[in-house]
Amino acid sequence: MKKILIIEDDISIAELQKDYLEINQFQADIETQGEEGLRKALEHPYDLVILDLMLPGKDGFEICKEIRSKKDIPILMVSAKKEEIDKIRGLGLGADDYITKPFSPSELVARVKAHISRFERLTSMDESKAHHIVIGELNIDRVSRRVFVNQEEKLLTTKEFDLLCLLAQNPERVFSKDEIFEKIWGWDSIGDIATVAVHIRKIREKIERDPSNPKYIETLWGSGYRLKI
Repeated sequence: MKKILIIEDDISIAELQKDYLEINQFQADIETQGEEGLRKALEHPYDLVILDLMLPGKDGFEICKEIRSKKDIPILMVSAKKEEIDKIRGLGLGADDYITKPFSPSELVARVKAHISRFERLTSMDESKAHHIVIGELNIDRVSRRVFVNQEEKLLTTKEFDLLCLLAQNPERVFSKDEIFEKIWGWDSIGDIATVAVHIRKIREKIERDPSNPKYIETLWGSGYRLKI
């Protein structure tokens, strides 16, 4: 049974989410405080976190950032904030999806199932492909999902790693923003293709010596991105 952590300060909303998840054969825990929710997310083996944006003590942006720096699990951010900048910021910090309130519990359950399924598919070992991708000083370990540049480990979020792998497994191939969004996020995700550029920028900041003059990930204006070899 998959375990879900709900970090939500509105107990009525949290209990409704929990009820629908349990009806669909998930185990769900509720935490109403930001700090305690972060502690549970880091210390326990949850399969997915449903994270409210506005929380007492520590907000969802901070929690998302801290979880991403230490663990690789799907995060669904929920909020009453509908501004595009909040969505882009949440996705840029590593959230896998951003759902605005109010939303139907059935939609939430569908997204939970989709993200867990996608995460398991992406993290499963594929024996037909190389475990390591080495391009110059860049070394990607697909099994442990770790990235090294000149033997120094770089910490990437789930989506950053998946995006980098997509480009690295298809060197010199140009991917449009639409293609990348569909393959990494899926069109059933709430979001915007603008998040692709945000993730490309963050990957460059981590793997490039000079992000403004990238060695690996090239932008082809009007076409998309490719990884050079």
